[in-house]
Amino acid sequence: MTNETWGQVRVELRKAVGENNFSAWIDPIVFDRLEERTARFHVPTNFFGSWVSQNFREVILRHLNSAGIGVDRVEFSVSPALSARADNANNAPAATEVAARPSFRAASSGLKTGTDDLPGATLNPAYTFTNFIVGKPNELAHAAARRVAEGRDVTFNPLFLYGGVGLGKTHLMHAIAWELRTRFPEARILYLSAEQFMYRFVRALREQDTMTFKQIFRSVDVLMVDDVQFIAGKTSTQEEFFHTFNALVEEGKQIIISGDRAPVDMEELDTRIASRLQCGLVVDLHPTDYELRLGVLQHKAEQALARNPQIKLAEGVLEFMALRISTNIRVVEGALTRLFAFADLVRREVTIEMVQDCLSDILRSTDRKVTLDQIIKTTCEYYNIRQADITGSSRARAVARPRQMAMYLSKSLTTRSYPEIARKLGGRDHTTVLYGVRKIEELMAVDSQIAEDAEILRRMLEA
Repeated sequence: MTNETWGQVRVELRKAVGENNFSAWIDPIVFDRLEERTARFHVPTNFFGSWVSQNFREVILRHLNSAGIGVDRVEFSVSPALSARADNANNAPAATEVAARPSFRAASSGLKTGTDDLPGATLNPAYTFTNFIVGKPNELAHAAARRVAEGRDVTFNPLFLYGGVGLGKTHLMHAIAWELRTRFPEARILYLSAEQFMYRFVRALREQDTMTFKQIFRSVDVLMVDDVQFIAGKTSTQEEFFHTFNALVEEGKQIIISGDRAPVDMEELDTRIASRLQCGLVVDLHPTDYELRLGVLQHKAEQALARNPQIKLAEGVLEFMALRISTNIRVVEGALTRLFAFADLVRREVTIEMVQDCLSDILRSTDRKVTLDQIIKTTCEYYNIRQADITGSSRARAVARPRQMAMYLSKSLTTRSYPEIARKLGGRDHTTVLYGVRKIEELMAVDSQIAEDAEILRRMLEA
């Protein structure tokens, strides 16, 4: 059999298996030789060869014989050339070891290029790295996302991003997808929500077409699943997700997942999935701080003013909004959009007074009252001490420093007086509280650990 004859057989196979199956599984096959009534082919990876042998061996054999080529068997082996182009995917470690160097270049081995045929979600064009404001709460997540998106060798797979609502998880997921599409236009990148994954799996079960589902989801180079907590408790969907996860990791493909909690905190998530997710890099997007909110507002304001130069922005407005709206980035961005729309309609300068009038409902809902009880409870949990200790008489350093931190936070985050704070902390004299507050302020200027503790506690209380 010659390559020309194989080319003719390929034409018939395309008709028999359909365009998607042909492009994904038949097109990458390279004819090697005919030997003792055995047709031998090269494939990119061991997994690829096993899948084709299991699902398409008989149809290939039938069409070879129909073309007058007398063969009894077809065999598939990994060719060195295709294997190298697939970045040694067949030698990737098992799922329990997690692939250290996933490749986005496997599409060059012959898999269908592009992403138009993939059943993914639509990417938001505004969610790029350029529009992502980096601050202390999200700098690690941003750095990890950048590393994966640049296609450089990474030592973690999967990448798991988690955090509360509106902290930037979906933005980073979309940004990774956009960057990968730009850098590797031939790679098969599939981004979708966990809800969409479940919907497509259930539909495949209903239509008795799980093979096509598996073919699509296990032939990608990068799988991105948003809000994985949605499938927690869905037994069948979790089972399929687990097998898809394992198949892709074994092939050295990159997986990127997001959720609202860490894997260990998702009680209904299958323990096998949670274990696999924790084998990679798990990154927390922390609650926003003042600097990050201000950076987001400045960036969005610049864009809005560039589009509509007629809007005038008074000094101090953005700083006021960053201070008063302390929930999440989504609320901050929505508040600014609403404010500018109002200013454009009434043709007035954006002032702090306008913010107070136009955004009164948002300011009320986000003007959270931090209580002394919350401060004491959070401080004790952070330093792993009992509330009885912090309100007691112990002067041990392990208790005295957290007590002073609680005093500082009480004065910074509430309107309570020194005597009120003193009474809450065990009936101390108000001068003790005054000394404790000043001590923490002094230490924050020279001790980075104390400064970090204060910032983390403040974010926890304001979140």
